[in-house]
This record gives sequence, C-alpha cells and structure tokens, in this order.
Amino acid sequence: MPLARSLSMTSLNGLPQWEDEDLPVEDLLLFEISWEVANKVGGIYTVIQTKAKTTADEWGENYFLIGPYFEQNVKTQVEFCEPPSPAVKKAMDTMKSQGCQVFFGRWLIEGSPYVLLFDIGSAAWNLDKWKGEFWEASNIGIPFHDREANDAVIFGSLTAWFLKELSCQFDDKPHIIAHFHEWQAGVGLILSRSQKLPVATIFTTHATLLGRYLCAASIDFYNNLDQFDIDKEAGERQIYHRYCMERAAVHCAHVFTTVSQITATEAEHMLKKSPDVVTPNGLNIKKFSAMHEFQNLHSMYKARIQEFIRGHFYGHLDFSLDKTLFFFIAGRYEFSNKGADMFLEALSRLNFLLRVHKTDVTVVVFFIMPAKTNNFNVETLKGQAVRKQLWDTAQSVKEKFGRKLYNALLKGEIPDLNKILDRDDITIMKRAIFSTQRHCLPPVTTHNMIDDSNDPILNTIRRIGLFNNRTDRVKVILHPEFLSSTSPLLPLDYEEFVRGCHLGVFPSYYEPWGYTPAECTVMGIPSVTTNLSGFGCFMQEHVADPAAYGIYIVDRRFRSPDESCNQLTQFLYSFCQQNRRQRIIQRNRTERLSDLLDWRYLGRYYMHARHLALSRTFPDKFEMEPSAPPKTEGFRFPRPSSVPPSPSASQHSSPHHSEAEDDDEDERYDEDEEAERDRQNIKSPFSIGALPQGKKKQHGEYRN
Repeated sequence: MPLARSLSMTSLNGLPQWEDEDLPVEDLLLFEISWEVANKVGGIYTVIQTKAKTTADEWGENYFLIGPYFEQNVKTQVEFCEPPSPAVKKAMDTMKSQGCQVFFGRWLIEGSPYVLLFDIGSAAWNLDKWKGEFWEASNIGIPFHDREANDAVIFGSLTAWFLKELSCQFDDKPHIIAHFHEWQAGVGLILSRSQKLPVATIFTTHATLLGRYLCAASIDFYNNLDQFDIDKEAGERQIYHRYCMERAAVHCAHVFTTVSQITATEAEHMLKKSPDVVTPNGLNIKKFSAMHEFQNLHSMYKARIQEFIRGHFYGHLDFSLDKTLFFFIAGRYEFSNKGADMFLEALSRLNFLLRVHKTDVTVVVFFIMPAKTNNFNVETLKGQAVRKQLWDTAQSVKEKFGRKLYNALLKGEIPDLNKILDRDDITIMKRAIFSTQRHCLPPVTTHNMIDDSNDPILNTIRRIGLFNNRTDRVKVILHPEFLSSTSPLLPLDYEEFVRGCHLGVFPSYYEPWGYTPAECTVMGIPSVTTNLSGFGCFMQEHVADPAAYGIYIVDRRFRSPDESCNQLTQFLYSFCQQNRRQRIIQRNRTERLSDLLDWRYLGRYYMHARHLALSRTFPDKFEMEPSAPPKTEGFRFPRPSSVPPSPSASQHSSPHHSEAEDDDEDERYDEDEEAERDRQNIKSPFSIGALPQGKKKQHGEYRN
C-alpha cells in the first residue's frame, strides 16, 4: 500500500496553518460547480467571483469552474480558449460527440480562472431519461412545471457525466475535488456519489431553501427552529422536491459547509445535519482598497450626493448640508427579511428624538431596493433641472461680477458694491429665486411605482408620516432601481455611493452572510447589522467592542421586536450625536477591519474543507492528523484605548459644547499608534503567530 500523505495542520490563532507535507496541487484537480458561474443571479456570484483570484493563485492551471451557458452573459464575460488539460479536452469531446454543447474559456474577472459551461438547452432532449435516472438514484421526483428544478437536473446530469468521463482516464492521480454550491448544483453531487465516482465532494449551502421561504412569510423562525414540521412546511410551499434535492446533497457530500454560524444552526434543524466546516464569505480587498485615500473619496462622493439633495429638496432646503448625514439600506426588495420594516419604524422614532432635542442635524435616508417602476418621477427630474438652472444663473452672474471687479482693480479702484450688480443681474437672481418656489413636498420616491398603493415601503411611510416635511429631521428617499453612473438623477455607481454615505443600515432578520455591511466595512463606512446575520456573528467573534469600530450589531435574536427597534433607534441617535472628528476616527477604525474580510485570510477555511474531503474520500492515500477544525475566532480586536469608542459615551454635558472641547477630548488619539496596536492584535492573519493565552483549543472541543 502506498504511504498515506499526511495532511498535518497546526492550529495557531485558531486558524489552520498547513505544514510542509501539504499536498502539491499538481496531484489534484479542483472543480467548483455553481449555477452562478458567469451568471449573476444573487450573492453566490459575488462569492465565486471575488474568491476566484485567491483560489487561482493557489491552484493555477488545475482550477476550473463549471456553470451554465447563457449567450448574453458569455459574450461579455468569457474568452474562449482550448483546455490546457488533454483529459479535460477528451471528456468534453466525448460529450460533444453525443450532441451536448460544451464551451471552455477564461472568465474575464480578476484571476482569469478557467470555466467550463454546459448549454442546458442543447441537452434538454435527455430530460426525461435523466429525471428517471435521478429517481432511481434518490427517489426524488421532479414535477414537469418547475422549470428551475428541471434545469438543475440537466445541469447536474451533465456535471456528473463530465466528472465520470474525466475520472475514468486516471488510474491513480491527479485526484479530483468537486465543490458544489447550493441546491441547483446538488444533483451533480448526488449522481456522482450514486455512481461511486472517485471524486472528493464538498457541498456548501449559502442559505437553506426552507429557511428563506419561512422567513419571507413573517414567521418567528429562530425561536421555533426545533418546532417546525419540515416535510409539511416544504409541501405547503410546493418546494418539497427542491428541499429533498438540497437535503440529499447535504447528506451525500463528503464534507458539508455553510457560510456562517447562524446558518449552521439553521441547517442543523432544516437539513438535519451540522456542517463540518464554517466557510465565511470574503472579499477581494484590492478591489475596494483606496489606501489612505478613502477619507478623500468619502468627501468627494459625499459632495456628489449633496448635489442631488440640493435638487431633490429645492424650495425646502432649509437645513444645512454640512450638518446632514446620509444613511442607506440596499439589497433585494425583501421587506421583512432585509429589515426594512424595522428600519422605517426606527426612523420614525429617530425623527421624534431629533425634533424633541431640537438638534440641528438632519438625516437623509436612501432606500436602494429595486421594484417595478415605469419611469422617473417628473417632480424629481424637475428638481435636478431647477438645480442646474440655478447653477448656470449663479455662474453667469459670477462671471459678470468677476469681470467688473477685475477691471476696477486694474484701475486701482475699490468698486462700489452697490453698482457692481446692475438691475438686470438683480432681476435674473429674483427670477431664479421665484423658480425655486414649490407648492408640494419633496417626493419620497424618485420613480413612478407601478403598484404604489400596495408597496410595503410606501405604505409604511404613509403610516409613520415621514413625508419630508420642513419640520422633519429625517428625510426619506426611495430609489427603486440599482444605481448607475449613467443615471440622470444620481449618477453614481454603487461603490461610489457607499463611499459618499455616512452609515449603512442593514437590520436584517434573515441574512446568512451579508455582503452589504461587509462592503461598507472594507470601504471604511460604518454599518448597522444584526446578530441574525452571518457577518454580525463573525464580527462579534472577532471584535471585542464592534461599535467602537463602526459595526453596530442589533440584537434581533434574544430581544422582542420592540426592544430591537429601540436599540436600533439608539444606535442611529448616538451616531447623529458624533461630531465630525469622531466620525473620521471611526471610519479609520472601520477600514482597518478589512483584513478580516480578505479572501487571503478567509480562504483557508475552504482549504481546510478540501483537505478534509480528500482524507475522507481517499483514506488510504491521505490522512489528516488529529486536530480541531478551524473556527472563525482565535483573535479579537480589543476596545480602542483612545477616544471614547461610542458616541453614547461621549455625549456633551453642556448644550454649549465647543470645538475646543472636541480638540481636548481627542487629544489622546494617535491614528498610527492605534493602527499598529490593531495590527498586533489581529496577529497578522497572513503569518504565523502565537496562540493567545487561554484560547487554546483541545481536540474535540470544536462545535459547529
């Protein structure tokens, strides 16, 4: 028997550190299978796209992605080429010879990974036969009317067919690892196992099917996890076959992973299996990294948003833009799951607090959630036209004023300011002022909604009365369309818009991970999340005082909805009390957390899952030394020792608070010193460091 290759791992900082006997990748082929390869549907696309560079750097020519072929996507995202591996080419040729269209190329994203794309339509004539084979393998029947499930059967059958053609060419090595994402790819895993292919399989669920459906129905999900009749709930929602596909894939996989601890708990009850490894989602930090320019970028894009506000609120611009904060929520239009219901209720309470305390701070809140519309709102377009007209008028008067002033100074005279503007100039300015008069309130939405009488956000706005009145300190703008730099209203891309805002608010009820607050973090923008989101749980594990670093975590798991809403309101009100310097310090701290979300750090959890799959699939060739699997903990950012970390701790005792007091208060803050302290506390996740005292894990202590 050949000597088993030892997969030795030490657990330093709670992270897997692979030793010299680590596997050479030339002995392995890694395939990652997902419906969202070169096909943007949801968040899984972001996971795969951002992780591709780190994985490609590690695996080189031995890393392949498998997905569906859609011509409209491939035209702009894929460059066709010949497979570098003769075995891959031979497997493709076999499939092509039997009437299936298979395409190979490089995905034009960072890392340029190889992609293998199956044309689902070209193989649809095999559907009945493959559904029969799937029934024989799993006893799961697929109804003819479920197009998505039928496509999943075709895609999975093609994947299993390809893996079979590929693996039969190898006697010993290279060994194949196949990583399947979500239930749409799960059929391929089930068929691979039923055919006993020599392939190490991993299955990752990013959110359970039934969990998403139950939360969308406004059910008290997390307090009743162990009470649900799973089969009955899936059957009532007509997704029983999909649920069975997902559950079968979970139990067939050599290694089962989820993206967060909260999803691990959910999977334990919904899918009846605890994950072997938690693999948190990361980001390719380079894409968002602006070095130390991110504060300048914030100022630049904030000014662009202020221009939009000047037009949107023309005639009602009786608040100072220098004392205006921009909050936003963005994502799929899932009113309850994304926490928009709680956010609106908290805004109503925040408006009351700001008015009662007679604060001069104004909050403008953007809802960036796509909904059905038929066009831009006429009043909103008019606002931007009026703003531009006023700007042009001011520029023309300024030019005439400057010319007269220049000529007077050339003559050595101080101009008479009463004569430097003639009557025509006064008339033009008066007409400009009259044009800003408005006989209606600024609109709460930028578009004409197709079904505004049944829109949950607009109905809640009507109920709480946030109509952008002059007396309101909280103004609301619903932008029911994704942002674009070509928009005539708000010409900013999403990243630019986020950088220009002060706070992202994502009080989600159901959020397996949560890319929106993660993107805010790497751009140095504070955010609100919850302990029901994977991101919120991850930050609670890693940061001793998340609020000090601009991560406000609302407790939606162990508090009543009203208590959670009050907590969110307090977070928002406390943020409004911060002065400008405190916000700058907080943004610096927030940006320093970005290392935690880098795939170069989080990618090691995927690495551990692959090693575990190999040791379970080929135990005579690979073995893993006994060691606790990695957890997403092991180091923590401490509470900062400089300025008071949260605004609630630094509220002014006197209403006559001065900027001089700000300077005294912040005297202790040294950005470089604090940044170095944070770097020491993170113990550089890219190098080996000592395990903190008291944090050592004993074998078998790891719990999912």
